[in-house]
Amino acid sequence: MKKSVIFTFFFTLITLQLLAQNELIANIYQRNTISLDGSWKYIIDPYENGYYNYRYQPFDQQESPGNGAFFNNAKPKSPADLVEYDFDQMNDIQVPGDWNSQKKELLYYEGTVWYKKSFDYSKSEKNGRLFVYFEASNYKTEVYFNGKKLGTHIGGFTPFNFEITELVKEEDNFLVVKVDNKRLKEGIPTLNTDWWNYGGLTREVRLVETAKTFIQDYFIQIDPNDAEKITGSINLNGPNSNNQSVEIKIPNLGITKKLKTDQKGQVDFTITTKNITYWSIENPYLYDVSIQTQEDQTTDQIGFRTIRTEGSKILLNNKPIYLKGISIHEESPLKGGRGHSKEDAEKLLTWAQELGCNYVRLAHYPHNEHMVRLADQKGILVWEENPVYWTISWENQNTYENAENQLAELIARDKNRASVIIWSMANETPNSPARNIFLKKLAKYTRDKDPTRLISAALEQKSYKDSKTIRTIDDPFAEVVDVLSFNQYIGWYDGLPEKCETITWKIEQDKPVLISEFGAGAKHGLHGDKNARWTEEFQEDLYIKTIAMIDKIEKVQGFSPWILVDFRSPRRVLPQIQDGWNRKGLIAEDGQRKKAFFILQKFYEWKK
Repeated sequence: MKKSVIFTFFFTLITLQLLAQNELIANIYQRNTISLDGSWKYIIDPYENGYYNYRYQPFDQQESPGNGAFFNNAKPKSPADLVEYDFDQMNDIQVPGDWNSQKKELLYYEGTVWYKKSFDYSKSEKNGRLFVYFEASNYKTEVYFNGKKLGTHIGGFTPFNFEITELVKEEDNFLVVKVDNKRLKEGIPTLNTDWWNYGGLTREVRLVETAKTFIQDYFIQIDPNDAEKITGSINLNGPNSNNQSVEIKIPNLGITKKLKTDQKGQVDFTITTKNITYWSIENPYLYDVSIQTQEDQTTDQIGFRTIRTEGSKILLNNKPIYLKGISIHEESPLKGGRGHSKEDAEKLLTWAQELGCNYVRLAHYPHNEHMVRLADQKGILVWEENPVYWTISWENQNTYENAENQLAELIARDKNRASVIIWSMANETPNSPARNIFLKKLAKYTRDKDPTRLISAALEQKSYKDSKTIRTIDDPFAEVVDVLSFNQYIGWYDGLPEKCETITWKIEQDKPVLISEFGAGAKHGLHGDKNARWTEEFQEDLYIKTIAMIDKIEKVQGFSPWILVDFRSPRRVLPQIQDGWNRKGLIAEDGQRKKAFFILQKFYEWKK
């Protein structure tokens, strides 16, 4: 059998396993956890020698994989034993963190790296359960614990967990993780992207201790049809999950509600109250919410608000709002590489607030949980995006299931965050029958999972009836979304900034319009004529003219220019200007503001 055929078979097999993973545990942020962050041992394995034998057969699908399988963490039992690796003699790498920015020799590396962490564990007297939880790992991750395979996860930006209750020991546990960040045609995202393909255990890894029967999940929000009702559902996991008593408390609303789960361990509820302080940009009020059972308890801080559209308006708590936004990539403004820390999120969102933003677009994939938690506290509205980007394999069913699974994991993590108002299905995808079926199916799935938020996608604009001066959106998916969003680069990829003065827009759909991207590249500190590309003056002039053009579009309810900070991209190779960086940021990678930053800041100060 040819290698390509074998690869396709195993990719299909792994994709089919996606939905068989352990259900995601909600609110890890505030549960009892033990961090596995810090130094891990690693092995670079470009030939995947520790995963396949010389016949290209996976070791983890053989009854006796032997010493060649890296996940066994084998040690010679005698001088005659052949073991051709030793994690404990390898170098250290920091988790969380990508390997590209930590190791110079791995800057452009795409392939497999093995991670190993050893630890002891004192079992709780409560005789509960134990899970290992990964906040994210890019991209395909195989997880082994004490030599046993726990499972596979595909997707670089969403959390996943596996139970290890029956496998953990008091001493000498070892967690081995194979991370492969090779880009795939069948992948989500696909082969071609305009950001750095950071590989590794890029976010935190934790041990999560739970009761034998624990609170698996919950979804608590304002009833979208009645702002005086709080509705929700709670799911338990364990042998005593059915017919179990559950109590929900919201002290500042005087709410104590006793419930009982059904045979599936779930309970739905509705609570009527007239005294809700609604979460808003001006007053991002968060309620302490407690859920308790006989065995378990969890608490969260949840804001209650409504979000809907009415004609061309976006209504937050039934009041029109103009979204003064910016797009953000998940790169660390403090030390470079993939961002992951609360400090990273604090810096990025503080810069957005200094710019005057009340809204951020987290592109082009789910960012870390700190971003949305802090947005809840700061009163910043959030667009979250599934990494369906540019041209993917629309007709591949496994690709669709991958996209749906990543979106499901994002919704599971962030569905209780008041700041999140938009789920984005895709970015700049070309119109085709297969693509339309794919995205419509994804949108329906999202609405079924969460009917309380808006759906959008970053579409592309085109000429209106072959006009050279009138633009529009002509896309079947525009009929599906709640908010009509599109990217446009008039003045950068399409003519020069002066062209903005000649373009008008005709939007026929009766929906709110967001300009999800516009911008121009500029190297910080490079000054010159406003018609000279890469100068700060060129970028400044484009912002002046683009804002004037956009502000004349009748149905526009906001925009999120591209982008807050310069970010790494292998596509950007112009020497002495780009040097591997996308220069469309309003802030340089060293934190210095460019002239266009102040143009947008001034507009946002003026715009009500």
